[in-house]
Order: sequence, then C-alpha cells, then structure tokens
Amino acid sequence: MLVSWKWLSRYVDLTLSHDELVDRLSLSGLNHEGSETVDGDVVIDLEVTSNRGDCLGHIGVAREIAALTDQKLKIPTIEYQESGSAVDDSLAVTNEMPEACPRYTARVIRGVKVGDSPEWLQESLKAVGIGVVNNVVDVTNYVMMECGQPLHAFDLAKVGEGKIVVRPGKEKEQLEAIDHRNYDLNDSTCVIADSSAALAVGGVMGGASSEVTEATADIVLEAAEFVPLSVRRTARRLKLHSPSSFRFERRVDPVGIDWASRRACQLITEIAGGSVAPGVIDTAPEIPARETVLLRPKRVAALLGLEIETAELDKILRSLGCEVSAFADGLQCVPPSWRHDLTREVDLIEEVARIHGYDQIPEDSPIPVAPSSKRRFDTAMERIRGVLTAAGISEAMTPSVVTEKLDQMISPWTELPALQTRTSMLEGARTLRRSLIPSLLQSRAANWASASLVADLFEIAHVYLPAPAGSDSALLPDETYHIGLIAGEDFFALKGTIETLCDRLGIPGELTVGPVQRDGFAKGGAVELTLVGDDAKEPLRLGFLGFVDDKLVKQWKLTGRVVAAELSADVLVNQSRLVPQQQAVSSFPSIQRDLNLVLPESVRWNELAELVRKAAKERLADLTYRETYRNEKVDGPNKKRVLFSMELQSQTETLSGGDADSIINELVASCEKQLEAVLLR
Repeated sequence: MLVSWKWLSRYVDLTLSHDELVDRLSLSGLNHEGSETVDGDVVIDLEVTSNRGDCLGHIGVAREIAALTDQKLKIPTIEYQESGSAVDDSLAVTNEMPEACPRYTARVIRGVKVGDSPEWLQESLKAVGIGVVNNVVDVTNYVMMECGQPLHAFDLAKVGEGKIVVRPGKEKEQLEAIDHRNYDLNDSTCVIADSSAALAVGGVMGGASSEVTEATADIVLEAAEFVPLSVRRTARRLKLHSPSSFRFERRVDPVGIDWASRRACQLITEIAGGSVAPGVIDTAPEIPARETVLLRPKRVAALLGLEIETAELDKILRSLGCEVSAFADGLQCVPPSWRHDLTREVDLIEEVARIHGYDQIPEDSPIPVAPSSKRRFDTAMERIRGVLTAAGISEAMTPSVVTEKLDQMISPWTELPALQTRTSMLEGARTLRRSLIPSLLQSRAANWASASLVADLFEIAHVYLPAPAGSDSALLPDETYHIGLIAGEDFFALKGTIETLCDRLGIPGELTVGPVQRDGFAKGGAVELTLVGDDAKEPLRLGFLGFVDDKLVKQWKLTGRVVAAELSADVLVNQSRLVPQQQAVSSFPSIQRDLNLVLPESVRWNELAELVRKAAKERLADLTYRETYRNEKVDGPNKKRVLFSMELQSQTETLSGGDADSIINELVASCEKQLEAVLLR
C-alpha cells in the first residue's frame, strides 16, 4: 500500500518525523517496506496484512496514526445538492447473483463535463502510482485510495434501456475490458450487465463499451460489495488483477459503501459539474449490527503480563472506532464496521497491545501457562507410527489433490465419482482423492526409479469420499483419516503388521478377513478386513488388503508383486484401548498341541481359526498359524495341508491330557463336518 505524506496530512496532524512514524507503524503491524520522494512528496510503502483491508486507504492508515500519536482524526464532511428527477426515473437495478454481490448501490449524476482533473488530484494519484484518465475516473480512483472502497462510473447513455443487471456470465460470453483485452466469462463470473450485454466484471474491472469519455454527459456511479472468494477466483482465472480486486478480496466496509458513493458525488460535482439525481438505488440497505465483545482488564493482564487501567483501555478502543460502554467486570465493545477481524476478546487485547506498545510489555513478566493434555487421537497416531516404522516402513506425505487418472486406479471405499475443485491446485490436479494407495504407488515408483529399491511406505492423511446423491450433505465429502500402506511381495508380512497394530492399540475385537473384488487389486488377491466381537456390536469394516493388479505394477515399471492396504484410522482410534487393562494370568500349566489338517483349497485360515475358538472356548490361550503345504500327488487336487499350534489352559484347574484330547477330538469332528478336513496323524 503506497501512502502519500501530503495526502495523510489531510486527515491527521503528522507530529512525528518520517523515521519515527514508520517505526511506530511497523511496531503496530504495518511493516515499512520503503520510502521514496515523488515530486516533493514522501511516499511510504506499507505492508498490509490480509486481515487489515481497512488500511488499504489513506483514512485507514490515518486512523492508525491518530490512535498511535493521540491525535484527532479529520474525516471530510460531505455536502452536495440533489436536483432533477429521481434516480429511479433514469435507472433500474436487478441483482440476480447475491451470493457473489450481496449489495449493489447506484447513483446518477447528470450534466457532467468530462475533462482533465485539477492539478492537486493528478498529483495525489501519481504519487501513489495511479494513472490519470479524466476527472470522473480520477475521482473514483481518488476515493478508492482515500477510503479503500472501489467505485466504478458507467456512461448512462451506453447502459442499454437504463437497466443494470448483476448476473452470472453466460456460456461463450466475452467482455472487452478497459484495458482493451477480451476476456471469456462463465457462470461463475459475476457480471455487471445491461439489458443485452456485459458491461463489467464485478469487483475486478469495467468494460470498454460503457467507459466514461469526453462525450459522456450522464454517469452511473457504482458502489458495491463483492464476496472475496468470488472476486479472487475470477481474478485468478482471468489473470486479471486490479486495485479494486485487491481490496474486494480483503473485504470492504459495508457502512463505508454509501460514504464512498456520496464522497465521489461531492468531488465529481465540484470538479466536473453536473447535478446528482435525488435518491440512491440500494439492493440491500439493511446492514447487520456487529455483536458485542466483552473485554476484561484481568484477562488483559493475564495475556500481556502488565496491568493497563480501564480508562486507558477505553481510550485505545475508542480511538480505533469501537463503541465502548462499561459493565461489571470490564468493558463492552462493539467493533467498527471496517474491522471484520475483531470478533473475540483476544482480538481486542491484541489491539490494546499494538497501540499501547509492544515495547511496554516487560520481558520478564510471568505469564501463566497451563499444560494441555494430549488428545486420544494424537496418542493413537504416535503408537501407529511407532509400529509401522519399527516394521521398516517409511512415512510419506503426498498431496490430497491428485489427477483424475491417478485417482481412478484404485478406489476400494466407494464407486461414486470423486469431487473436484474448480481450479487445479497443482498442475493438472483437481480431484480430491478417494484413496491413499494410488499416491503411495506413485511414490514407490518414483523411489524405485531413483534406485531406492526398498520403498515400503505408509501415509496417515485425509481422504474425501463423496456422499450419496440425495443425502443432506451431498455437497460435502466424508472427510476421514485413513492409513495407507504399500510394501513388497509378502502379503502375510503386511497382514502381520496390521495384526500387530491392532494388538499395540489394545483393540479387543478379532481381526477377520473376507474375499472381496475391487478394481485395481489382483483378481482373487484382495480381502476386506473386519473387526468382530467385544466392543463392536456389529462387524466394523477396518479396511482392505491385497495384491495390486499386475497391470498397474507394470504401468509404474515396478518389478515383482506389490501389496497394498488401506485402513480407517477413525475405526482404529475408536476401538483402541490405549491404557493397558489388567488381565488375569492363569497359575495353572498349559498344554500345547500341533495339528496338521488336509483341507480343501477354498478354506481360508480365518474359517479354520473360528472353528478352533468355538471348540476350545475360554480354554484356548493361544492359536498360531505355522505353514501351508501342498502335495497334489499325495493329497489329491485342490487340497492343502495347514499346520497350526494350539495352547490350552484353564483359569481354574490343571488340564489333564484327557481334557486336551477331548477338546482336540471335538475340534477335529467339527472340521471334518464343516470343512471336509482330514487330520494327519
């Protein structure tokens, strides 16, 4: 923000030297970038943060100086005469896009004489880098640089049928702007149009077809409020940034809209003549009142480390434009309309610290600090990272926005199409990912290409699952934390890592698997992981595990097979028991037995394990899978041998060999009946 010393002096007495003033401004939050002399006027370049749109005009900066130096702010008095027919007789305004332009105001000035601006006006604009056009346009720019509210003037004769329509742009619609370049409009662009064509890009730049020239006699003066996000998106899409868009992106003062419009009317009639039509067209004249914020002196002392008298607090806040009144424990403050960033008590305390002076805060002042407890989620994430890194898996970080092609490779959680951003966040990437696996697969390939042969990776991050059509939150994704894993060829090693993860989190439920078919996984090579039992009233889907389809492996130029898994971090955290619980330890000896069963190839380990648990019940202390062996010549086709170990133990007595045999016999009988198993003796 370029600020003219002469211009500032119109609103506040500058009692400090240049160096003292810029130091005070820097310490209060307006950083001094540099100064230069332009035609005998000192121009100061200030860095204005995005929350201080009120300082994008000379009056806003003067208000800061007045508060810092205990001076009185001098706001210009607006006086002009209205005459002739009412504004409604010449102009009609319709707002069809209030979501982008919540308020649009217009005044009409008739009989202006367009020409050169007076010397003082030209000098003011040139000092801050604004080009001189003509007296009408120069006034709109002057008022913008004065108070921070952008304005625009249209030639009324060039407004078709005297109608202004605020609407979305149309397909294949173009506008020639005042920079005489053509811009493509679309339905996301807020357009200021007449009855037939676009006249301006709302909040960004006016059009050449309706600009004010020397032939102009009557003008329409626009003063409006545009939504920052809408202006920012349009300016970025069109690559068209202007002083107006810069200010609208940082929000303007809703009360100051009318002030700026009247101020421009005053200056135009003084400089260019003409008369202002009585009245104003305002599409949203009602301005919501600001909420009251309470400020407690005790809280000021607790945060800043020094006590400030209530009277001093009152004085500082009033100098910044707040309406202040007393209440039992402190002050009631209504922030001014131009300070959108003042919504909490701590915001007011920051303002007090700025104006009172950060240098007044003692360096050794004790500030009470209370230790915060770690969230359950954070504790669980630390434990998860510990297990995975101990397993030799490295953590990765990948973007949440990916290309559509990458997202479509694997999506085990949903078949609904992914949500997309309006503009690409990264080059060619505008799809909110539905799974972490494609990004990890890409990272593994990149590591492989860089000769990092062992690239087992995991990532803990959000995925964005689209909500079903017709639901209450159909426009918003289901944003949940997932854990993605990708490793080498050993399916069971990764499954064992997941089992260890569940064990270290103290999850009481049993981890079971079931066959599932998902695009991107090898046919018959993927399973769905489910938690069953204990706290879970019904089975909970934990995630998916399987071999990546060979086509994808070859596409990424990887050698060997690749195993991938994705787990719901939310399910893991919700089912975890992070504080170890006391468990009874039997004082009686255990009995171990090894069993070798011949089973059909279709029988899975989890089916066998479930039968073992049902047969042994509470006497099963441990069950361990050993190996699978196949010998078609001995056992026949589609047969396999599964070797496993059982540890039997009672909490109340010593088990005898006969007790163990009884359990084994019951188990074998169940396996023969339900799984067509044969015990090898």
